[in-house]
Parts: sequence; structure tokens; C-alpha cells
Amino acid sequence: MKKRHKRIIFIVACLAALGLATALVLGAFRNNLVFFFSPTQVVAREAPIGRTFRIGGLVEDGSLKRDTDGLTIRFTVTDTANTIPVVYKGILPDLFKEGRGCVAQGKVGSDGVFYADQIMAKHDENYMPPEAARALDQAKDIEKVKNSANEAGRTLSK
Repeated sequence: MKKRHKRIIFIVACLAALGLATALVLGAFRNNLVFFFSPTQVVAREAPIGRTFRIGGLVEDGSLKRDTDGLTIRFTVTDTANTIPVVYKGILPDLFKEGRGCVAQGKVGSDGVFYADQIMAKHDENYMPPEAARALDQAKDIEKVKNSANEAGRTLSK
């Protein structure tokens, strides 16, 4: 074999190895990528079915219930426009309380309930994850538009 042929085979082998390494890295990245959705987006079916994602918002007051096994907790997460029931089996973070922000990671079941694998609570009174804050702001804006449209409709009907 000529020197030129050996060089071409070496270059092709290196490119194949680089392509394989890139494919493996991108495959691992895609499997570990977790997106954030608000309860409104989950209700609108924008969240992936059968894949892990995060949902965030406020824990609705009066919704926190513990099952008799002591580990299963049921509550609802809201962005003030929509609510999603959440079931979590495990120990809750110390800062987890009703009326405060939380982010849950898990999957939505066929029954519409979000089954969480992990619960994250905010770390102090002023902090909220940026995604959750944005989702709450968007929900408030939608509510304002709906309320102003209702007020305009009442004014016109008088």
C-alpha cells in the first residue's frame, strides 16, 4: 500500500471515530435534558407525554394531603390560571409549604396527574425559579386580559 492510501485510511478512521463520539455525546445529552413547563402549558398539552419534565408554580393552599403510608403526598401546583394535581412518594424538602413556590420533576400519567420523582422548594422567601416566575406572570397577564374583556362586555350590555 502506498503512503498516500495509508494516510487516507487514517483520516477516514479518525473522522468515523469523531462522528461516533459526537453521536454518543449528543445521545447522552438528549436523554438527560429536562424541560420546564407551567400548569397552563401542561393543560394545553404542550408538555411531552411519557418523558420526564419539570412543572413549577405555587403549591395551592389547602391542597396538601398525606396518605396513610406516610410517604405519599398529594397536592396541586398552580400558576393562578390552571392547576395540576401532583403525587410524590418520598420525603419533602424542609422549605416545602402551601402557598409557596416549588418545582417538581416527573411525568404526567394517562389520568392527568403529575407523578413526581423529585420535589425542589425555593430556598428563601424572595426566591422563585425564573421559569416559574415567568409562568406566573404570563398567567396573571392572561387573567387581566380575560377580566378586562369581561368588564368591557358588562359595560356594553348596560
